Amino acid sequence: MISFLDDNFSQLNEYISKIKPSLLLLLVDENTHEYCLPAVLANLETTIPFEIIEIEAGEEGKNIGTAAQLWEILSEFGTDRNALMINIGGGVITDMGGFVASTYKRGIKFINIPTTLLSMVDASIGGKTGIDHQFYKNIIGTFALPEKIFAYPKFLQTLPFTELRSGFAEMLKHGLIASDQHWNNLKQLELTPENIEPFVVDSMNIKQYVVEQDFKEQNVRKTLNFGHTIGHAIESLFLQQETPVPHGEAVAAGMIMEAHLSYSNQLIDESTLAEITNAITAIYPYLSIDSFSHEDIYNLMLNDKKNSNGIIKFSIIDKIGHCLYDYEVTKSQTETAIQYYKEAYKA
Repeated sequence: MISFLDDNFSQLNEYISKIKPSLLLLLVDENTHEYCLPAVLANLETTIPFEIIEIEAGEEGKNIGTAAQLWEILSEFGTDRNALMINIGGGVITDMGGFVASTYKRGIKFINIPTTLLSMVDASIGGKTGIDHQFYKNIIGTFALPEKIFAYPKFLQTLPFTELRSGFAEMLKHGLIASDQHWNNLKQLELTPENIEPFVVDSMNIKQYVVEQDFKEQNVRKTLNFGHTIGHAIESLFLQQETPVPHGEAVAAGMIMEAHLSYSNQLIDESTLAEITNAITAIYPYLSIDSFSHEDIYNLMLNDKKNSNGIIKFSIIDKIGHCLYDYEVTKSQTETAIQYYKEAYKA
């Protein structure tokens, strides 16, 4: 399913030639339109008609209103079920494009060409599509696999440092939940596209392996949510304030807090907690969550998709490279973990 593109994009052209879609729908935002779409168009060798659809960049537009606009556009183009949507962008584009494609006429084919690090190692893989609603992250969506994922690591050169750092959080997570070697390779890495690129394939393979075992997230796929239960709540609160933060920065904060939950439940020792905390705080700035009460954060966590019967279910590690899921912790433990995060940056 995952292919790495050469400079001629020959793998993409071969795929399009093989399936012979009726129409190509190239979904981009204003950033990928400027920085990434030219490379795709310059190498696209096909006589099949195509349309370029641009949406605004950013999480704020990942909602039902934008989805409705896209459905209308597809209708105006006379899109049939043999069309192919090509999502060229970061996590918002692959989430949104996959959702729209999987619901339009009960589903048309789509492929992902991830252009950000976050999308390469996380959002484009696994068949989770979705949109936000009322500030809840990805609360509406489908499970729908892309036909293919075409990665072109040279797109990493187009990213601002904050985007690179955001995606790197998911790579660190992959190490913490599934591979101590991957974690050790990354934890002191200087964040440049050249340094990160050799390890992208490892992260992509970790995520793909986990997804293949549990596509509908009934068991082991839940481990990929490490750092996300608290992290998504914090991200949602910043969205409510209309001051969105990069997804990876919220996840990095969440990983510190949820590592503390591992420690408070005696699953990891103090030195392991310190190793994780020191590695993350050395890379990621403090997210100013001081204006959010513990109750604000906790109430949003109650709406997490992994919960059942009003009980918050965490994915937390019991050692570096291994993760437990459906783990219940107390409310007071989460409050202590949030406080630990605040104190970690004062040391």
